[in-house]
Amino acid sequence: MSTVGNSTNIFWQESPIGKTERQKLLNQKGCVVWITGLSGSGKSTLACSLSRELNNRGKLSYILDGDNLRHGLNKDLGFKAEDRVENIRRVGEVAKLFADAGLICIASLISPYRKDRDACREMMQNSSFIEVFMNMSLQLCEARDPKGLYKLARAGKIKGFTGIDDPYESPLNCEIELKEKEGECPSPVAMAEEVISYLEDKGFLQNE
Repeated sequence: MSTVGNSTNIFWQESPIGKTERQKLLNQKGCVVWITGLSGSGKSTLACSLSRELNNRGKLSYILDGDNLRHGLNKDLGFKAEDRVENIRRVGEVAKLFADAGLICIASLISPYRKDRDACREMMQNSSFIEVFMNMSLQLCEARDPKGLYKLARAGKIKGFTGIDDPYESPLNCEIELKEKEGECPSPVAMAEEVISYLEDKGFLQNE
């Protein structure tokens, strides 16, 4: 019997099948690829390209997209600081479950605050959390502006927009940093291959 958060008298139920057995079945190791960066930096583009390339290699992945999750799991949250903290906490917990299931979970969120990303890392075995920083300049992201959000933020129609009137805290020790080249975002395939190369090198794409 224990107390966790606001819950009392709860018990942890062990499963007869563990992560080791699930990974053996899938011939891969579960992990979280956490893609962070400004709006318009190419997070979703990378997530989709990475998932496609992994699928082509026979590897099972699942994308947790920040906007998509706000249609369901996080639809009760806004964009105030405390809501952003809770948004990332929930996604971190779900990502942890996907990794425990043996999947390569691809989380694609702005996740602007360093302490929130670090909290998600601490939920897992450190080596299973792979932080990918989309290090694209604000100038490039604003020029891309695929959703028209920067234009709205500059016009004062969106308040607390990351990079404009709310800060983005860059990672200090990310596993992978993807940078713009000559003022352009690298191609989706090139970025995906860089992440896959890391996963291969660290042994996530086989269960040995």
